[in-house]
Amino acid sequence: MTENTRIVADGVAPVIVKGATANGHHPQLNGGPGDKKSAVPLLDHGGMHEPPDGGTRAWLVMVGAFLCNGVLFGVINTYSVVYLSLQKQLQEIGDNEASSKAALVGSLTIGTTFLLSPVAGILTDKIGLRRTTFIGGLLTCGGMFLSSFFTHSVAALYFTYGIMFGLGAALAYTPSLAILGHYFKRYLGMVNGVVTAGSSVFTAIMPVCLDYLVQHTGLATSFRILAVISSFVIFCALLYKPLQPPPPPPKIKPGRSAVNTFLRSFINFDNWKKRRYIIWAVSIPIALFGYFVPYVHMGKFVQDNFPGEGENLPVMCIGITSGLGRLIFGFIADMPRVNRVLLQQMSFVLIGTLTMCLPATGSFPLLLAITLAMGLFDGCFISLLGPIAYDLCGPRGATQAIGFLLGMCSLPLTLGPPVAGMLYDQTGSYRLPFILAGIPPLFGASTMFLIRCVKDDESKKSSVAEPRLEPLAHNAWDCENPANAKPLGGQLQLERRATLASSESLTVDKNETG
Repeated sequence: MTENTRIVADGVAPVIVKGATANGHHPQLNGGPGDKKSAVPLLDHGGMHEPPDGGTRAWLVMVGAFLCNGVLFGVINTYSVVYLSLQKQLQEIGDNEASSKAALVGSLTIGTTFLLSPVAGILTDKIGLRRTTFIGGLLTCGGMFLSSFFTHSVAALYFTYGIMFGLGAALAYTPSLAILGHYFKRYLGMVNGVVTAGSSVFTAIMPVCLDYLVQHTGLATSFRILAVISSFVIFCALLYKPLQPPPPPPKIKPGRSAVNTFLRSFINFDNWKKRRYIIWAVSIPIALFGYFVPYVHMGKFVQDNFPGEGENLPVMCIGITSGLGRLIFGFIADMPRVNRVLLQQMSFVLIGTLTMCLPATGSFPLLLAITLAMGLFDGCFISLLGPIAYDLCGPRGATQAIGFLLGMCSLPLTLGPPVAGMLYDQTGSYRLPFILAGIPPLFGASTMFLIRCVKDDESKKSSVAEPRLEPLAHNAWDCENPANAKPLGGQLQLERRATLASSESLTVDKNETG
């Protein structure tokens, strides 16, 4: 794709003008499509670069992020194979708590990955995307390799497999989503769909391969092979060359305490001044209290209601259509005037409704049809996390926005399935657990409507000297990259396209003076 990038001065701050208009992009503001003038380097050290939306480097970054997501969540999601081997070892030595001890290793891995994601966001802003991912790759590879020497010590695996690998996965996963916004804007939804589909692809392939390795080579050799596979994350880190400048240091204001200044040097408090982000970041964890329940309890539900049928088949159906949904809805999210937040709300409403329908299924084929639909909208929800974070917080705030969101999600993802298990133990049926599990996604989708009712400060600022068309909503990206300057030798015409919900309709501003 041909790009026309130019620095245009307006007063003090230069801005970047770029061709291509779609889903929040500014149209080409100078010279028209036939303008072949070469791009000028960015003169302002604090300016933001417009993502190239293509090119060899950009597609390599996408492939690297795809492999990173696939490797990390392929290992995490296939822990059931390792669990059976560890459980068998503990039972052979007469451990009465074999099941719970073996399960805790995998729980620590997924819990650490999400819980420490805010650390990954902060570290990324301090030392960069590439270094953070590189450290994460070293930890995942090292943790898995060390685990191969402690296959008979569950206590040691708590640290090497659970905490060490989980910390490495947290440090590598958040940058793999954040880097995409440096290279893509017009196709950000589609690229996020491709990258997040990596976990579905690897989750479909790795269980069979890992089971074969464990059966024929043993757990220790299997861990060493997984360590080699995890080393791919290190090579992926080498591709992550950031294009956007790091966030500026916080302004030192008189009267601010030393603790406050110290915290601001690590945490991007500007994100928490954005009311739309706060609503979104609270709504997602609320919805996830019931989101993970069907994944954990589906096997037991099939055993109780459809004995003799494949107990793992429904979860496999969710995984397959989840990957498909990430690609489909990632593409849809990039279409002009598609409301990404509303699309995510729709996915939560349907996930909650389908979860509540599970106890009413009277046949196994109907159950498979429901799980196929659940997976499709699961992919929709996941593929939109990165694009919405960029829309709400802009390139400078997106990394920590994603990291803190994932950290907040760790609690509901951890608590939801055990609560459903306790209800099952008391009632002997999954009717009540599944009905209650469908309520949080519906409630979370409802609270996201508040995003339409609030406005962030950036969207209220306007300093345009020419008449222009206002979008339905300003996204944070465009607020950081104003295109309201008068181009050299040309007339400014803005036809921006919105990506977020807003109560505003298209209006034409009056001419402003001064």
